Amino acid sequence: MAAEFRHEYKYQCTAAQLDVERARLRSLLRPDPHAGPDGRYAIRSVYFDDPADSGMRENEDGTDPRAKYRLRIYNASDQRISLERKAKVRGMTHKDAALVTRGDAEALLRGRIPFPRPEHDPMLRRMLADMRLRVLRPKVLVQYNRAPFVLDTGNVRITLDEQIASSQAVGRFFERDIPLRQVLPSGQGVLEVKWDELLPSWLYASLQLEGLQWTSFSKYSLCRIYNTMGGITL
Repeated sequence: MAAEFRHEYKYQCTAAQLDVERARLRSLLRPDPHAGPDGRYAIRSVYFDDPADSGMRENEDGTDPRAKYRLRIYNASDQRISLERKAKVRGMTHKDAALVTRGDAEALLRGRIPFPRPEHDPMLRRMLADMRLRVLRPKVLVQYNRAPFVLDTGNVRITLDEQIASSQAVGRFFERDIPLRQVLPSGQGVLEVKWDELLPSWLYASLQLEGLQWTSFSKYSLCRIYNTMGGITL
């Protein structure tokens, strides 16, 4: 079966723009059922890259195609640990994901390569091969709060990401409280709009705000650059 690719547009927003967009989305779409009572959940990811930081440089250069791996959990819980490979081809995105055990995740976070087992998902096997061939290792931890909204028509998903922060403490991935540093000015965040083949015109019109501009925003690249060039490593 052919891989499913999606459109994905990102917009860096001020606090005022985020408030306006949030109010509009609440009246137009339904919250993601996985969100908490306040309509949000916390996302924590660790990204992997090679010794040449190819993933970071490809993001900065706009290389197409490109792909990166990450481990992801929600609300600092180990109940669902997802290994993801996100690819961009001809401006479209595709994500493969597989659930992994905490033991395998902890090995990956230490830069170790678990021996392939029959129960391993093919996507995990692919990453293990890439870890051997490309010497992929964990590089940075990224955390933020997400307010997600969904629409069945066009499989639309719109998210508001705030309090985007980074840390080098990848070994503390499963701890609830870890050292973090904000990577955007206070109050700023990112609006992401994702859909398959159709984005309804009425929804597109409702999202338009003066000064809102598309950006090739990459949380991974920003957090790597901020930690590398920002002085203090957390």
